[in-house]
Amino acid sequence: MDLALLRTFVTVHRAGSFTRAAALLGLSQPAVTSQIRTLERQLGRPLFLRQARGVTPTTIGDELAHKAAPHLDALVEIAETGPGDDSALRTLHLAGPPEFTAERALPALLGDDGRAFALRVSFGNAEQTLEGLAAGHHDLAIATARPRGALLTATPLCDEVHVLVAAPDWAKRAGAEKPHDTDASALAHLPVVEVHESLPFVARYWGSVFDARPAAPATVVAPDLRAVLACTIAGAGLAVLPRYLCAKALERGDVVALHDPPVPPLRTYFLVARTGTLAMPHIARAHEWLQRAAAAWN
Repeated sequence: MDLALLRTFVTVHRAGSFTRAAALLGLSQPAVTSQIRTLERQLGRPLFLRQARGVTPTTIGDELAHKAAPHLDALVEIAETGPGDDSALRTLHLAGPPEFTAERALPALLGDDGRAFALRVSFGNAEQTLEGLAAGHHDLAIATARPRGALLTATPLCDEVHVLVAAPDWAKRAGAEKPHDTDASALAHLPVVEVHESLPFVARYWGSVFDARPAAPATVVAPDLRAVLACTIAGAGLAVLPRYLCAKALERGDVVALHDPPVPPLRTYFLVARTGTLAMPHIARAHEWLQRAAAAWN
C-alpha cells in the first residue's frame, strides 16, 4: 500500500473535508479526491461517506485511521529529527493573543521543566490564530472562541476575570471610592483607554454589568493590553483589563478598581490543536504543560 495514499487518507480523516485536507497537504482538491478513490479501489471498500459539507468516515475508514495514523506520525517525526537523534529539538509553533501568550503561556512552556522544544510564536486574534492552525501554520493555538467542526479540537484552558480600573485621581473624580456603589452614570464622563475604536472590552463590561452602552468614546487606542495598562497608570482614563494583567498594579495602588460587581465578566480561553496531532510527543507535551499551569491560573 502506497504510504503517500495513506498520508492523504489520514489527513482527510482528521480534516473531515477533501478541501481542507488539500490545503494542509499542498495539493489540489481533485488530486486528493483521486488518491482517496485509488485507495478505496485497492481496499475494495469505501472509506468515506460524501456529504454536503465535508466527509464522514465509514467504519472501515475509522479502523484504518486508528491503525495507520500513529505509525505515520512516527515516520514524520523520524524524518524531521533523524533516527536516534534525541538531542534535536522539535519546533513547536504556537499562536495566541499577544498579552496572554507572553505573560502566561510562554513562561509555562519555558519553566522548571526545561526546554523540551524550540519555539516559534505568532500573535493574532482568535479568527487569525484558528485559521492559521487549520491551515497547518501552527501546532497549537490559544483562542477566546471555540472552533466548530471536526478539524480542530478545543480544550477549555482557563477563565479570565475582567476588572474596571483607573488611576486613583480618576476614581476620586468619579466618586468611586466605594466600588460596590458605583454606577454607569458616575463613570460616563471619564475618558476611555482601549485596544480598538469599537471598545471591545469596555462595551462588553458595560453590557454585562450595567446593561448599557458606554457613553464616552476612546481617548487612547493602543492594540495591546499591556500598553492600555501603562496608559491607564499614567492617568489617561479608565480601562477594562484582565485581572492577571493588572493585579500587581492594583496591589501597588497604581490603579484602583472602579467597580466591584457580584458577578464579574469572564472570558474563556481555549487550547486548540488540529485533530490527531496530539499524538505527536512535542505537541502533547506542550498541551499538557499549559493545562497544568492553567490549574493554578484558575
